[in-house]
Amino acid sequence: MWERPVLAGALGAFVIAFSAILVKLAEVSPSTAAFFRCLYALPVLGALAVVERRRYGPRASRDRRLALFAGLFFAADLTFWHHSIEAVGAGLATVLANVQVVLVALIAWAWLGERPESRSLAAIPIVFLGVVLISGAIGAGAYGDDPLLGVVYGVLTGITYALFLLVLRQGNSDIRRPAGPLFDATASGAVFSAIGGIAVGDIEWVPDLEAQAWLVLLALSSQVLGWLLISVSLPRLPALLTSILLMLQPVSAVFLAALLLSESPSAVQLLGVVVVIAGVAVASSRPRSPAAAT
Repeated sequence: MWERPVLAGALGAFVIAFSAILVKLAEVSPSTAAFFRCLYALPVLGALAVVERRRYGPRASRDRRLALFAGLFFAADLTFWHHSIEAVGAGLATVLANVQVVLVALIAWAWLGERPESRSLAAIPIVFLGVVLISGAIGAGAYGDDPLLGVVYGVLTGITYALFLLVLRQGNSDIRRPAGPLFDATASGAVFSAIGGIAVGDIEWVPDLEAQAWLVLLALSSQVLGWLLISVSLPRLPALLTSILLMLQPVSAVFLAALLLSESPSAVQLLGVVVVIAGVAVASSRPRSPAAAT
């Protein structure tokens, strides 16, 4: 599979497109979904990390600390995203999370001094026009219990996810070993998700069996398989192909949510989806692209 990066990247993006749908089907609180998504992924990621350690040797202490720190932002990202799913639906929430592609460039500029390319800057007003359209501020019949709140959570998702990617990138310069950093960040994400759930009082420690089944599937598909496929394949692909593959996730999520959950965004919101995806495509078609959203 690693020798066919286009196939691996496309499969990874498609797998991750089911994330929000599985969260919705589990019918648990945002903190509960975040905690168990991380927890159930740890045994598989841990085993893969051990294999990597035996093959390539131990990772630097600094890299491990950064990966653990990245877990703080990952826990926040998942929790905000799950709130967005509740407010505006699985499909639109996934599209909103992809604003991180633009935010990564801005935060990297402010924090690391990495000046973004002109296409990244040009994409900003395009993306946020799409966000406004998805929010329901324009037009009538917007889908979602509270689409405006969903957009707020969606933007917060993008910010925290961008921070997660940047911190994790600083601690993972060796693309041969994706499982080790992902294991550390996921373990830390489980801890911080639990702490956040306790703080706000919405974590459920023993979900029912049906919910557990959906959460196990979420962990093994999105957190393990999808993430590994994407993190290994995309750095090996040209920028244009990377951009196209990244767009498979939000597009697939909207169609899958309509098919499996009967979600029906308004015409204005669907226009917003197209605008956001167009802006993200412009921003991500550069030599180095971040991974797909949660």
